Amino acid sequence: MTAPRVAIVGVALESNRQAPPAGENDFASAYIMRGQDILADARAKHPRIMREAAAFVCAMDATGPWEPIPVLLTACHPHGPIEAKLHQRFLQEIETGLKAAGKLDAVYIANHGAMVATDRDDPDGDIIELARKTAGKAARVVVTLDLHANISERMVENADIVVGYRTNPHVDMIERGEEAALALRLMLAGLADPKPAFIRLPLTPASVTLLTHDGPYADLIDYGQRRQAEHSGAILNVSVFGGFVFSDSAKNGLAVIVTARHDLAAARTLAKEIAERAWADRTRFRKQLTPLADAISLALKQDRQPIILSDAGDNPGGGGTGRTTELLAALVRADAKDVLIGSFYDVALARAAHAAGKGARMRARFNADPGLPCDVPFEADAEVVGLHNGDIVGRLGIFQGKRLRLGPSVALRIGGVTVVVISDRSQTADPMFFEMFGLDIGQAHTVAVKSRGHFRAGFRPWFPPERVYEVDTEGLTSPVLERRQWTRLPRPVYPLDEHASWTSPDW
Repeated sequence: MTAPRVAIVGVALESNRQAPPAGENDFASAYIMRGQDILADARAKHPRIMREAAAFVCAMDATGPWEPIPVLLTACHPHGPIEAKLHQRFLQEIETGLKAAGKLDAVYIANHGAMVATDRDDPDGDIIELARKTAGKAARVVVTLDLHANISERMVENADIVVGYRTNPHVDMIERGEEAALALRLMLAGLADPKPAFIRLPLTPASVTLLTHDGPYADLIDYGQRRQAEHSGAILNVSVFGGFVFSDSAKNGLAVIVTARHDLAAARTLAKEIAERAWADRTRFRKQLTPLADAISLALKQDRQPIILSDAGDNPGGGGTGRTTELLAALVRADAKDVLIGSFYDVALARAAHAAGKGARMRARFNADPGLPCDVPFEADAEVVGLHNGDIVGRLGIFQGKRLRLGPSVALRIGGVTVVVISDRSQTADPMFFEMFGLDIGQAHTVAVKSRGHFRAGFRPWFPPERVYEVDTEGLTSPVLERRQWTRLPRPVYPLDEHASWTSPDW
């Protein structure tokens, strides 16, 4: 048997409709890789590419001969819509690479799944459809996506299997990449001819309700996995996508994809079962946030165990600017003590602190460079207590083992508050954001992070769920959906519209 020829492509972006458009420089700040550079990175000890893509390559390496044909892998930190011209360039590059490859047995696509473009709502569908059209009907198309993906009919119709993350915080990317590789091996061996069933609900929860430690989404994921196991191998994959409401697109909505090994009827029956369960449980997809004033009172309270505060309105991991100062200013003005807070994306401030040097005292000017209206300037006297080049390897949670390049980074002490400032916009989901300066998280009375939920895995050794508080702050990722102007969501939709209704499909 000849070694299967498998192309590798992917454009990964989670789009927040209200964030600035993502251009080529924004993708380059994460990575743009082509050809053999993709394979070299995938096989490295600490890859930069998405961990599921690296795991797919390594699993294919381990399970038999194959001929990988790496074309294009690129990713961008969560941002706004991809610029239309850039999307077209990426599509053209993928098409050219696939055509040049000749006959293909399969295409592996590593996308995020919640991308929109400045001129369209479904660029993920464009890429998957292009792969199917170019590689041909006989080729297999295998896709891995984040569980915050927004799923369109085109995405499912043009793929043999779509494998979504099961954990939030996302700590199962390696397993999902390996699962995709195993599914492909089964297809190539003639042991599976996947049949997917897809249902999207008029249910668009805020991301804070989509944790998988406990809650309604956790229950749904667990139920799907249990029911898959009870089908004795007839079901190849169950993926439940919570979606990313901030994309504000026509394909928004909690989605269920069940892929049977051979039997479409079995996939449809289980997909209906899971979707009906999700809809019946919809009222649980609401979350009460901690008011800012209450969060500051907690920070000032001395007779308690240490706590961690999530600056929920400004999560760079959801397209937030990483520059809002609302929580920082409140902590400083309240004279809070023993506080660590990170991480602010402010290139000019980081540059100024590096120029001043460690031990220097300076006037720290946050947002001296203009930004969005939510990026309110703030300034205070500070001491430079740490300098770093920002080249680190994640230690825990979503970034574990992944190389991060945060650019020139600093730690500034403002009274009892120590602030981390970075030069590449990223959510603080790993202890290394503080530890790269020698800051001891275990000695802090209060830790505050610009992250929505992924920090829970990275900071779990210090902060179990009962000591986590999600603060009601302003920004592009505020979970209070009623505050936002929606233009493209498929209304009515729950929880924005209490009267939203749904009827289970009659296959």
